[in-house]
Amino acid sequence: MEERQKNILKEIVECYIKEAKPIGSKHLCTKFNCSSATIRNEMAQLEKMGYLEKNHISSGRIPSEAGYKYYVENLMHPKELTGEDVLKLQRIFANNELAISDAIEECLEIISDITNYTSISLGNSSSDNHLQQISIIPLEANELVALVCTDKGIVKNKQFSIPQNISMQEVVKTSQIINKMLIGTPISEISERLEFEIKPIISKQIKQYETIYDIFYNAFNDFVESRESFHVVGKSKILEQPEYNDTNEMKRLIPKFDDLDTIRKIKKDDNQNISVYIGKETEFDDNVTVIKTNYSFKGEEGTIAIVGPKRMEYDKVVGLLNTINKYLEGSDK
Repeated sequence: MEERQKNILKEIVECYIKEAKPIGSKHLCTKFNCSSATIRNEMAQLEKMGYLEKNHISSGRIPSEAGYKYYVENLMHPKELTGEDVLKLQRIFANNELAISDAIEECLEIISDITNYTSISLGNSSSDNHLQQISIIPLEANELVALVCTDKGIVKNKQFSIPQNISMQEVVKTSQIINKMLIGTPISEISERLEFEIKPIISKQIKQYETIYDIFYNAFNDFVESRESFHVVGKSKILEQPEYNDTNEMKRLIPKFDDLDTIRKIKKDDNQNISVYIGKETEFDDNVTVIKTNYSFKGEEGTIAIVGPKRMEYDKVVGLLNTINKYLEGSDK
């Protein structure tokens, strides 16, 4: 690609990102001080190379998926965050009292606010988590929440209904026995120790011990099985983009954000750098761009992804993820 063609492609991509309207030769003639015939010829060449597409309702051009890809890989420069946005992220990663899951979720909120796109995290808890505490939180009637916390700051909860003949005090007492005996135990070993160490003890002290035992066994078992989790923030943000004004398009796209199997497709490589997937290559949806980065943060590994239109502010999103990566790398040391 010749230098002028690169500059024209860059201008078309960046203008289309801002305006969401096909770019005609008139705008480019003024920008590059060239004749209309010269600009049209260059645009035709870029279209022939597969970097531009002609919009059916206009004589202007829009970037193709290949055009966006070339722009990202060769023409784009990541944009630095404003001081205000940097400060928002600093507050999260400087707060040592935040559980990992809460820190990542707050990070997603900020990402979605800054970009006006949808943000997603997919997490895999590290296998070296040890039990720090299990807490029982009584709710209304015969409902309770079992809260499992690890030394890595990972918190999981599970809600239970208990029979009326089960005393909440006995459930709490069982949690106290578990905390006394099992704090510091690797999560992967909890189920075995519950069966062979805790169950014999509570069978002598708790009346309905089998039912209560099942509550704690299920809570820990769910913790181990739910190492893969995901959060989605700002689902409605993507609908503010003109690409998704059509009601049928909304109905087609939104359910994908609630489907773990579909979300899981975002996490498809071990690349530690920022990855950009456009349109068909996302495997999530042909009409979006996914920009993602993997992270390792205080014992938890996962992926942060930003989902938006193919007409995404690539420089802004990549700059944001660059900044987040720096904080995550610093926090993990």
